[in-house]
Amino acid sequence: MGKTLFRKVWDAHTVATLPNGQTQLFIATHYIHEVTSPQAFGMLRDMNLPVMHPERTFATVDHIVPTTSVTEPFPDAIAQSMISELRKNCAENGIRFFDTHTGNQGIVHIVGPEQGITQPGKTIACGDSHTATHGAFGAVAFGIGTSQVRNVLATQTLAFSPLKVRRINVNGALKPGVTAKDVALHLINLLGVDGGIGFAHEYGGDVFDNFSMDERMTVCNMAIEGGARVGYVNPDETTFAYLKGRAFAPTGADWDAAVARWKSFASDPDCVYDDVVNVDAANIAPTVTWGITPAQSVPVTAAFPRPEDLSATDAATAEEAYRYTRFSPGAPVAGTKVDVAFIGSCTNGRLSDFQSVAKYLAGKKVAPGVKALAVPGSQIVAAQCEKLGIAQIFRDAGFEWRLAGCSMCLAMNPDKLVGDQVCASASNRNFKGRQGSPTGRTLLMSPLMVAAAAVSGCVADCREVFDL
Repeated sequence: MGKTLFRKVWDAHTVATLPNGQTQLFIATHYIHEVTSPQAFGMLRDMNLPVMHPERTFATVDHIVPTTSVTEPFPDAIAQSMISELRKNCAENGIRFFDTHTGNQGIVHIVGPEQGITQPGKTIACGDSHTATHGAFGAVAFGIGTSQVRNVLATQTLAFSPLKVRRINVNGALKPGVTAKDVALHLINLLGVDGGIGFAHEYGGDVFDNFSMDERMTVCNMAIEGGARVGYVNPDETTFAYLKGRAFAPTGADWDAAVARWKSFASDPDCVYDDVVNVDAANIAPTVTWGITPAQSVPVTAAFPRPEDLSATDAATAEEAYRYTRFSPGAPVAGTKVDVAFIGSCTNGRLSDFQSVAKYLAGKKVAPGVKALAVPGSQIVAAQCEKLGIAQIFRDAGFEWRLAGCSMCLAMNPDKLVGDQVCASASNRNFKGRQGSPTGRTLLMSPLMVAAAAVSGCVADCREVFDL
C-alpha cells in the first residue's frame, strides 16, 4: 500500500517511538522570531545548554517591528528590548538573523520561502501558529510553543503524536474574482473551526494544481484556522520552478538530486486517506467573515445569517458574535461601512497579492474616511513592488504604503484599530480584539475584496467594483 506525503516525511524524520506512543521527530528547519524565542534562549542559559544545530535555525523580526520607521530605538521600549534580545541570542549562538538592515527582513512565513529555505520533504517548526504556510512546498510544518522552541534549540527534536490525513480536493475552475483566500475561507466554513482537529490536510485537485506557490501558501497558512495542525500540497513542477535559483536552494548536480528526492515525497497514487472531502470550485464566491471566528463567513452577495437558521452550536456562537459586532442578522453584508482597510500579513502580503490588486486599483481612490494600509510581507516584496511601480499605484490611490512587518494582523506594534472601528482585512484571524482594540471588528476577505471595500467605503463585491 502506498503512503501519503505526511507519512513519508514523518517516517523519514522519526528518531524513536517514545514509551507514551509519541514520536521523537527530528526537525529539519526551525524558524524563530522575537516573540516566542527570548524565553526559550533564557531556559537554555539556565540549563547551561548550547544550541545543538544553529545552522538549522533561521531568525527574523516581524511581530513587533514598526511599519513607519525601523530607526532605533523603537518608540515602544518593549519592542526595542525584544529585537535587541533576538539580535544578541542569534549572535551568541551563530544563528542567521534577517535583521532590519539586511534587506531580507520580513514576516517569518514569507522570508523562509522567498529565501529558498523552505523545501519539500522537510519537517519545519516555528513558534507561530501559522507555520502550516510552509506545507505549500510539500513539507510537514507546524506551529509550536515556547517550551517546544527551547526543545528544538537544545535537541533539534520534538515529541509529537502522528496525525490522520484528510485529502481535500477542489476541482473545476474558480470564477472571476474568486481567489485563494476565498478558497481558504470557504473550506473553513464548510468544515468548521474544529473540523481539522487531529488531521493534516492534504490539498489537491484542479484548483491547487493550477495555483501558484503564493496561492498555495495562502490556503496552507489558514489550515490552522480550521483546526488542522498541518496543511500541505504535494510538490510538483510549480514548486521546483519557484525554488530554483533562490539563495538557499541547491545548485548544479545537487539541484537535480534534490528535485528527484523531493518528487519521491509526494503522496503515492494508491495511498489511503483517513478522510476525503470533495469541493466544487464553481460553488466558491468572494467571501467575507462576519463574526468572531474565521468559520463565520458568507458570500459577499449574502446576508448576515440569522441564528435561528443555524445549528444549536453555531447559533450560540453567532449570538455571541452579534453581541460583539453589533451587526444585524438578516441585513445584507454588502454595504457594511468600513473604517480601515488592511492588505498584508503572512496570509496575503506577498508580491502577487499586491500585483493582483494594483491592476484594478490604478486610477481609483480610497473613499473619504477610510484609513487604508498596504504592508508588504518582506523587504524583498517591498523592493519588488517599488521596482514594478506597484507601491506607487497604492500611494496614488490613497493607501499608506508601509515597511515590512506583521502590522495590523495582530497589532503587537503601533498599527491598531481604535474603538469599535470596522476593518476589511486580508489577514487570517477575526477574533475579539485581534487587531488591537478590545471592541474593534475584523472582516476577513481577499486582498481584492479589501481594495473594493477601500474604494467603496463599505463591503462591496469586487466583481462589481472592478468589472471582473
